[in-house]
Amino acid sequence: MENKLENEYDLIIVGAGPAGIAASVEAAILQMKKVLLLEKGDNHSTTIRKFYKDDKRVDKDYKGERIDLSGNIKFETATKGDVLDLFSECVFGHYIDAFFNTEVESINKNGEYFEVLTVNNDKYISKYVIISIGKMGRPNKPDYPIPPSLNAVVNFNIYKCKENEKVLVVGGGNSAVEYAYLLGKDNEVTISYRKSEFTRPNEKNLETIKEDISNGKVKAKLGVDISSIADEGGKILVNFSDGTNDKFDRVIYALGGVAPIDFLKKCSIDLDESGVPIVRNIHESSVDNLYIAGDILYKSGGSIAKALNAGFDIVKHVKSLMDNGK
Repeated sequence: MENKLENEYDLIIVGAGPAGIAASVEAAILQMKKVLLLEKGDNHSTTIRKFYKDDKRVDKDYKGERIDLSGNIKFETATKGDVLDLFSECVFGHYIDAFFNTEVESINKNGEYFEVLTVNNDKYISKYVIISIGKMGRPNKPDYPIPPSLNAVVNFNIYKCKENEKVLVVGGGNSAVEYAYLLGKDNEVTISYRKSEFTRPNEKNLETIKEDISNGKVKAKLGVDISSIADEGGKILVNFSDGTNDKFDRVIYALGGVAPIDFLKKCSIDLDESGVPIVRNIHESSVDNLYIAGDILYKSGGSIAKALNAGFDIVKHVKSLMDNGK
């Protein structure tokens, strides 16, 4: 295929999060001629835009793990706005061929080449594909049922919250404690976590939530699970595993994301018992020349620094394969 078809590319990148952006930028710098970035959202960095409050700090390092960046994107811990500005400069400043509002339905290998099919039945062809779709776009839900009548007040982020509500935040990670801190300014907030102490938040968030609990800004119900919730006159009746219960105006679940297993299986990618893609050297999946980067590689979430490095490493590897005629 010396003369490429209009829909044929050297590299296709699915997902415009940090890993996908890094891969696109590094490909542009390495002068790969036909590279396509596909994103189902209307802009890049959907997870950061949707799940991070405007005043939320975006950390370079995750859970205290310090990582040196190996690529050309100079990212440091910053505010949400600054991070989005940086990534916008990366995407639009390098004139990357990006299609937004384009959701990929399947990736199938036909001989040496992949056929990337969108939900609108557009088809793109490439010998190399990177999946960097992340997983926070599909939040984890509790095992017990949520009554449909409570859908308006049982949420997975805090954007529908109002002032002067009695709110229960469920979870023990960074998002949960940050939600509790932010909502605690104008609401009566309780944070519920199944473990007896917080172990997942970063140092700053851990210090903040402990201080808020000690001074009464946030109540804590630790070491118990939630057995069920019910609609009681428009209020949310929460039944805890220790036999107690309480009523709330709103419940916020911050239980993390889940890997889009159905999509990965549709792409014939082998997964481990936790639904995490199994990768070989340089993030290559069980399917030759199909690479995985970003949060979906990690059961409990990855870091932006790791995602940026993965994008750099994969593209450098793919470029070497192309230069060697492979």
